[in-house]
Amino acid sequence: MLLLYAKGSRLLSKSFRNASLNKPPRRFLSTIHEDYDVVIVGGGPAGLALANALGSKEELQNNLKIALVEAGDLSKVRDWSPPSDTFSNRVVSLTNASQAFLKDIGSWDHVEQQRTAPVEEMQVWDGISDARITFSTSELGLSTADHSGMARLTETLNLQRALLRHLKSIHTVQIIDKNKVQSITVDEKPGSWPTVHLDTGRALKTRLLFVHSQRYHLMAGRPIAFLPISATVSSLVWSTKPALSTALKACDPSVLARMINAAFRLPDVSIRYLHGRILEAHEAGNPMTDEEINAEIVWREKSHSIDATSAYSSITPDVSSNTRVPPSDSEMVPPIVTSIQAGTIASFPLRYAHTETYTGEGLGSRTVLVGDAAHTIHPLAGQGLNLGLGDVECLARCITEAVLRGGDIGSYTALLPYTQERYIENHKIMSACDKLHKIYGTSSGPLVQLRSVGLEVLNELDSIKAAIMMSAGSVSQTNDKYLSYNGDFRTMVFNVAAKGVENINTAAQVAQIIRGGLGGLAVNAIQNLAKATSSYQLPRKDVS
Repeated sequence: MLLLYAKGSRLLSKSFRNASLNKPPRRFLSTIHEDYDVVIVGGGPAGLALANALGSKEELQNNLKIALVEAGDLSKVRDWSPPSDTFSNRVVSLTNASQAFLKDIGSWDHVEQQRTAPVEEMQVWDGISDARITFSTSELGLSTADHSGMARLTETLNLQRALLRHLKSIHTVQIIDKNKVQSITVDEKPGSWPTVHLDTGRALKTRLLFVHSQRYHLMAGRPIAFLPISATVSSLVWSTKPALSTALKACDPSVLARMINAAFRLPDVSIRYLHGRILEAHEAGNPMTDEEINAEIVWREKSHSIDATSAYSSITPDVSSNTRVPPSDSEMVPPIVTSIQAGTIASFPLRYAHTETYTGEGLGSRTVLVGDAAHTIHPLAGQGLNLGLGDVECLARCITEAVLRGGDIGSYTALLPYTQERYIENHKIMSACDKLHKIYGTSSGPLVQLRSVGLEVLNELDSIKAAIMMSAGSVSQTNDKYLSYNGDFRTMVFNVAAKGVENINTAAQVAQIIRGGLGGLAVNAIQNLAKATSSYQLPRKDVS
């Protein structure tokens, strides 16, 4: 039996190998158990996607008996039907690679497309220096006519509902919701199957146990990001300190809306002052009012000589007339936030963790960590769920290969390729996001200048940006329209990477000329980027 465990950060420790499975007193154990080939603990997106992937493969449909255990009531997700003008505050960004995987397992057809939005361009800029970088589908040679974009945004519930709807047609997967895992036990005999004990008294013995976590990393601060999910509605992700998050939530929603607008427009010194005022008012037991924060922002815009007709003015314009001409600099900042949907302001703790192993050993054998149970990441680049779906795709492939070979799906040999492939891939993305978070978490003058140089130089290297987008999953090697480049995805990647490396020396020289001493540091950073690009590794599976 294979136990897949994806829920709970307590397993993210060195003790996972031998202590994640225990032997509670016999009086709590059921003497009658149900046998399964695979048990998945956790009904979040990754767990549901894994159940879909295993259940949809023809090679596995008559060979595996699968159970998915979830403590919550999944009928609430399955029956989720919100009004068309209201949205959930939990939004995910699905890369083209993730979408291709969901299409391959038959789940994407159940996603309500009207509640999704393509990402055709992404702009990132430094809130202190205003240095910018833009990623666009045009740099990948993709057409915007079909509105597929480099990724697609949708509510987590929209994706979960789609996965649940597809599972209704897969009879080899049994959903056991409203059942909480009390313990996981295993006999001391090597190779024994783990048994999952539920609070309802049921006991599931499995050849392979998967665990995944249903954790959402959203927080109402800095970095701040707008994620458009319709023509007029965006989801906001704002990472900040817990104290400021608590103070903002205690204010009227209009105060948060004004602070969001100001965060994209006022200089850093004024934003820090406003944060201080909000914290002081909260500590005194008198949260700032809409009138007070508006007066502060108006005064500071005037002190910084911000034109009231400019897009950099956060004073809400008169939108009563549809003939109002947008400011000439309107594309430099996001649109003005006019209101916040009731009940959608929430905060969640941010964590960064990577377990030392994805598969258990000893008493923890036949147990696998998937998604957030194996790795948690800052939402800076919106890669958390995409990494989890990458885990799921790899696991499904490893299990399928084991079944076709007639092997044991819970054996160390069958699961080793999963760890070898996914650990390094996940670590690369996690490390890059963590470093970006740390680099942009400081306001030190020299560091701000250095990162600004790097951002400006990188923005001129279209080929390097294209390689970055491809490595982040913006191009799916399984989609025919991306294979038209000389008929081969591999050729496409290496041509893009090679073209980018050819421009490295020129970019480094420009950085030296423009920024003098700091240019030397920028040169080192760019040369490192060249090395990373030249050693870019494609997925081991060739395109046919």
